[in-house]
Amino acid sequence: MSFLPEELWRRILEIGIEGSGFSYKDLCCVSISCRRLHRLSSEDLIWNRLLSADYPQPHPTSSSSSKSLYKLRFERDKERRIAAHRRVVLRKESQIAEHSRRLKEIQTRVAQETATATQTAQDLSNLRRARQAFVALNVWQPEVVRSRQKQMVEQSAVPAECRIHALEMELKLCKQQIAGLELFYKDEKRRLDTAKEELASMNYHPIGEHKTIRQGDHKHIKRKKLKLCNSYTDQQRGVFYIYKSDAGVRQFILSTYLQNLLLVKTQALFDPCN
Repeated sequence: MSFLPEELWRRILEIGIEGSGFSYKDLCCVSISCRRLHRLSSEDLIWNRLLSADYPQPHPTSSSSSKSLYKLRFERDKERRIAAHRRVVLRKESQIAEHSRRLKEIQTRVAQETATATQTAQDLSNLRRARQAFVALNVWQPEVVRSRQKQMVEQSAVPAECRIHALEMELKLCKQQIAGLELFYKDEKRRLDTAKEELASMNYHPIGEHKTIRQGDHKHIKRKKLKLCNSYTDQQRGVFYIYKSDAGVRQFILSTYLQNLLLVKTQALFDPCN
């Protein structure tokens, strides 16, 4: 590298920027390789070529260096990209909120249709039971009562058969509505899950995830060390208790031995045979 002239290295950097997609990241990586490339990569001509390649729109004349202008344009472009990403995320969050609201509405409608179907089934059961009782009364009651009931039935606005048929149709309609709402609920739930996955992929950042994992590992290591310290302390306490118990046993044995020895000496002292 040292035997090549600076003009050749400068031309290599220019060709890399113009034809090989040499980016600012590559230029920064090259600048830390050696002092010569660090000096060459800081030249205004190189950054002017890079500025024209990445931002081809005309630039206003300024006394600042091309590197400063590139940094300024890069920061503005970065802010625009962050704002655009934030708008996309907010739009997706709004979409998720809309899906959640629709799911709640569907659940409310399903509950209403279920209550209506239950009430309709109860009314239909009561009406059928009343019709069966009316048929039984027509069979067993006398002619006078039967004619009176016939007159009352003729005066009623809606016949029993029509009411039963209407309730049956209403119950069938409620069941169809519930089935359709359940299908709509599944479809809306699938859209909500898809939107949540898309939002998670938008908010995913590998560096942030890596930091979170490292923090979790650090907490796990600290917790593990704390457990090891506690277990070691417990072991020390156990050894201390065992030592104390062994000392008590030794003291008990020694006191028992001394008592027996004193008893033997006393018996020998007062023994008449001696």
